[in-house]
Amino acid sequence: MELRQHALHILQLTDPEEKSTLTVALQAQAASISIAEKAVYTPIQALPGHPVRPELLAHTAVARRSPATALGRAALIHAIAHIEFNAINLALDAIWRFADMPRQFYLDWLQVAAEEARHFRLLRDHLRAHLGHDYGDFPAHQGLWAMCEKTAHDIVARMALVPRTLEARGLDATPLIQHKLRRVGTPDALAAVDILDTILREEIGHVAIGNHWFGWLCARRGLEPLAHYAWLAQHYEAPRPKPPINAEARRAAGFSQAELAWLDNG
Repeated sequence: MELRQHALHILQLTDPEEKSTLTVALQAQAASISIAEKAVYTPIQALPGHPVRPELLAHTAVARRSPATALGRAALIHAIAHIEFNAINLALDAIWRFADMPRQFYLDWLQVAAEEARHFRLLRDHLRAHLGHDYGDFPAHQGLWAMCEKTAHDIVARMALVPRTLEARGLDATPLIQHKLRRVGTPDALAAVDILDTILREEIGHVAIGNHWFGWLCARRGLEPLAHYAWLAQHYEAPRPKPPINAEARRAAGFSQAELAWLDNG
């Protein structure tokens, strides 16, 4: 089995259960798997593979509901599950798409893909067990994948604008979501807080991986990281983080004080 080709195969799958299961199984073989670092692969279908449901709408068309109601909490957990499902695809895409990187790059993103798959399954199980819903029951949007497509030609832009921009927004948003769920106080809401604790802890590691490889690539190309990041964010119209920024989590993920000051002054 060769890792990058297999990652592309899983990326093209449409069944969420199959995709998440095979991603976790692939990561379990990481120690012995072969990696064709220089190989160039071509997808045989449109990327990524999507299930028939959920219905995909524009970001502005997805309704927001209060977590004070069970239906609102189901919609919230579904939205987070969809982000995690997209994050599996984002990590798999980084593995197959970008050639000529060190072996550790591919292993890092395989770890990310597997952890995102486990997050997705935790949230899906929670929907089924506590809220009477399943993944696909609510509309969703494709904001994360849109940036993945925009940066498909440039690995530096990908590392800058997906893990350390879009995914880093989760570091800021998760404590706020947890606060709302704690205020609700129902057993399902408190169980969701515990799941989000796990996700937040591991997402710090994912953003740290993005930070590491962004810095590594900037050094290889002779780019000043903060200045180039600012240019990329403007060029690709990346969203600015909404305050409050979770500075503690971002520092743990490798953001420098200069970067945090730049974000605060945005």
